[in-house]
Amino acid sequence: MKTLAEAFHHTLQDIYYAEIALTKALPKVAAAAGNAELKKAVTHHLEETKEQVAILKKVFASIGEKAEGVKCDAIDGLIKETDGIIKDASGVALDAMLIAAAQAVEHYEIARYGTLREWAKVLGHTEAHDLLSQILDMEKAANAKLTSMAVESVNVMA
Repeated sequence: MKTLAEAFHHTLQDIYYAEIALTKALPKVAAAAGNAELKKAVTHHLEETKEQVAILKKVFASIGEKAEGVKCDAIDGLIKETDGIIKDASGVALDAMLIAAAQAVEHYEIARYGTLREWAKVLGHTEAHDLLSQILDMEKAANAKLTSMAVESVNVMA
C-alpha cells in the first residue's frame, strides 16, 4: 500500500472480515454467558453486527468496490482469546472476563471505524463517511453498555 486510498480499502476489507468473523463467534459468547443481562446484550449485538455487515456492503458500493474481506489477525486473536476464556473460566469470573473480552473487541472496532471514517472524509467519500460514522456510534454505544453492565452488576458480584 502506497496511498491513503489503498490503506482505506485494505482497512475496510479488514473490518469487513472482522465483522463477519464476529457473527460466527458471538453466538458462542451468548451461550457461555451466565448473566441474563449479558446474554441479552451479546445477542442484541449479534443482530447489530449483522446490520453492520450490511452497512459495510453499502460503504464498499459507495466507493465502487466489491465487498470482500481480508484476513484480520487482530480479530482472530481476540476471538481465540475469548474461546480460551469460555473454556477456562466459570461463574462470575466468566461473565466478567467475557465483558472484558467484548470490550477489547469494541475498542479495536472503535479504533478501526474512527480511522476509516476520517480517511473517508479526506478521500472525499461523503457517503462512506456517513455510513462509517453510523457504525462507529453503534460500537461506542455497545462499549458503553458493557461498561455499565460491568460496573453496575457483574463486577459487583465478583
